[in-house]
Amino acid sequence: MKNTWIIIQREYLTRVRKKSFIIMTIVGPILLAGLWILPIYISSLGQGKKVVQVLDESGLFIDKFISTENVYFIPVLLRLEEAKQAFLASNDDALLYIPRTELNFPVTAVLFSRSQPGVDLKASVRDIMRRQAEALKLKAKGIDPEVLNTIKTRILIHAIKLSKDGTEEKTSIEISTALGLLGGFFIYFLIFMFGAQVMRGVIEEKTSRIVEVIITSVKPFQLMAGKIIGVGLVGLTQFLIWVVFTGVLILGFQATQPQENSLSKNPPITTQKVLTPQQMQLISEAEQDQDKSIIQEAFEGIRQVNFPLVLSAFAFFFLGGYLLYAALYAAIGSAVESETDTQQFMLPVTIPLILSFIIATYVINDPNSSTAIWFSIIPLTSPVVMMVRIPFGVPWWHLALSMIFLVVGFVFTTWLASRIYRTGILMYGKKVSWSELIRWFRYQL
Repeated sequence: MKNTWIIIQREYLTRVRKKSFIIMTIVGPILLAGLWILPIYISSLGQGKKVVQVLDESGLFIDKFISTENVYFIPVLLRLEEAKQAFLASNDDALLYIPRTELNFPVTAVLFSRSQPGVDLKASVRDIMRRQAEALKLKAKGIDPEVLNTIKTRILIHAIKLSKDGTEEKTSIEISTALGLLGGFFIYFLIFMFGAQVMRGVIEEKTSRIVEVIITSVKPFQLMAGKIIGVGLVGLTQFLIWVVFTGVLILGFQATQPQENSLSKNPPITTQKVLTPQQMQLISEAEQDQDKSIIQEAFEGIRQVNFPLVLSAFAFFFLGGYLLYAALYAAIGSAVESETDTQQFMLPVTIPLILSFIIATYVINDPNSSTAIWFSIIPLTSPVVMMVRIPFGVPWWHLALSMIFLVVGFVFTTWLASRIYRTGILMYGKKVSWSELIRWFRYQL
């Protein structure tokens, strides 16, 4: 045990002192926080005001193109060719041409511009024309469009978990889905990343012949176990630093942003010509109540998450899954002399891990299906699949059984890998096949 602890210290201290570790520990939180901050910052900058000339030969849409903060519409009363020439002579961004057709309602239009127009501009024009065409069709059928507008209702569905003793608990499917997929993805990513580091470390020591010196003082199993645990602790340290500093950066950014009342910023949308102040007030209050309800439901869902259970389960399944796969990666690294020779052995090891992430995308639709239960118990897939199920709530015996099987799976794969490792670590100058690995496994100590 003393020798194993020395190997763990060596692996840990050697790796945390590397420039690559220090750089990624600093850059990692910045990149993760940037994924959250950058889209918000870019959206706050705005896109600049676009000026669009509108040539409406049908006369049905001209008064519907109302200028906004981002788009300024200018009506044009010219022939098409004259309008094109005038547009080219101007500094405007686009010319919208709505032709006169023999049909009752035009369903096509042309957007002229000097360069490719943006998606938002095209979508905005299409949405305005679609709403007006639908309103005209309804009037032609004798249906008042305002009747349909008034009956449009946004439905809010509250999810409540009802236990056998009658206890009610509010849940948020959206929060659970996001949390489960995020936890499963991080475990999937970290196992791949740090498992590959174990394999590369074994290959480096083998090709440099350093292992021949180390093996004179420690047993092969102690060397393998020390390397696996040491690299795992490095990964856990880096991940915890990432979590803390990413959270600090995000909270710091949010604290610097001005608080805006988005609920009262936009007036209620309606096509009605005249609204009394009382009607405006009622509509505004109803929309604000719905928006507040959605926000409150999201915060309520976050408060209902059992974060101590989620975080402790994440730590356990990350370490268990990493130790299981790292033992297999170490065995592969001991059997080859370069990374190019690992391809034939990597596929059987990585398929279960990739499959677990694919299965996770289906588990969120039915976390308690037989498929979800079985894949969350099988050791090769349980680290990712069980992490996806936990935010939705799982029976305690499912969680306990998954943990027990994961520990048993780690012990078995470590024993299996050690029998290959003890022979392969000192084997040079030979291309190893699957049959060769089986013979190494059968060798007696």
